[in-house]
Amino acid sequence: MTAQPPAPSRQRWLVPVLVVVLSLTVGGGLLARELYQRPEAKLADAAAVAPATSVERDDQPGPGKVEVTDDVAHHPQGDAVRPVIQAYFDSINSRDYGKWRSTVSAERASQKPTEDSWKKDYRSTKDGSILIYRIEPAAHTSLRVLLAFTSTQSVDDAPENFKEGCIHWRLVLPMVFQAGGYKIDAVDSTGRSPESENC
Repeated sequence: MTAQPPAPSRQRWLVPVLVVVLSLTVGGGLLARELYQRPEAKLADAAAVAPATSVERDDQPGPGKVEVTDDVAHHPQGDAVRPVIQAYFDSINSRDYGKWRSTVSAERASQKPTEDSWKKDYRSTKDGSILIYRIEPAAHTSLRVLLAFTSTQSVDDAPENFKEGCIHWRLVLPMVFQAGGYKIDAVDSTGRSPESENC
């Protein structure tokens, strides 16, 4: 009787199979982290490299025209977002409450229900050097828009926690689709806080 060759050991196949499973698990985890990373975190990364305006202090806040990066210029919603942001800042600079209401959601408008209170808040404000850096999708059809701008105002009218006459701002504006177009929504208290520095 001839001797039979030994049966192949199952353990020889166990190590390669474990290596493949482990690689797929790690790769899947990294992919999921990228896909589900909060938009604010991605926008924060972009904000970190955003340069401050190069406008001289005497010329602050700079031009009122909204500029965009190449990323925003080629974004599918770029052409829908830019005019709303432009109208929003134009309304503040021209003290036009009706125009401002046309750019914001019903919820945001309810936070400033009267023209008198709105004009009091913006009575000395002038905004300029406005740049939209990125647009990111958010829940449902809403968007997160990362932008930077400069505001000048009377020190008395500056934010309570930052009494400066000239401020560079970086913030994320939520936008929702409402009444046939995008509107600037109320800022969620759980969202990322605006970044500010004096000019």
